[in-house]
Amino acid sequence: MAVDWDKHVLGPLAGVFAEPAEYIPRVGAPYAIEGIFDSAYKDVDLIDPQVDTTTTKPVIGVRQSIFRAYPEQNDKVRIHSVGSLFIVKEVRDDGHGAIKLMLADTGLP
Repeated sequence: MAVDWDKHVLGPLAGVFAEPAEYIPRVGAPYAIEGIFDSAYKDVDLIDPQVDTTTTKPVIGVRQSIFRAYPEQNDKVRIHSVGSLFIVKEVRDDGHGAIKLMLADTGLP
């Protein structure tokens, strides 16, 4: 039996923790989304098995089902709670319906 991750896990999680945002694709009109925003997500980069580095970057976790088209690098996201516009630097799909958008602040509202 297959698990409907969006219905049983991601939807309820978003219902509790997600906040409103605006998705601005490079092609097409902007539209409202919801996601779990973290301004200081810690990402570990393994450069060498003996040495790793940690970087801090903004990220928003979103449900794949909310997008009109699959998100792409260089699309933009406006996070209302911080009043900032971010550019999508990387799209990380977990294979279960959740996507992590790795962001960079544009310095614009």
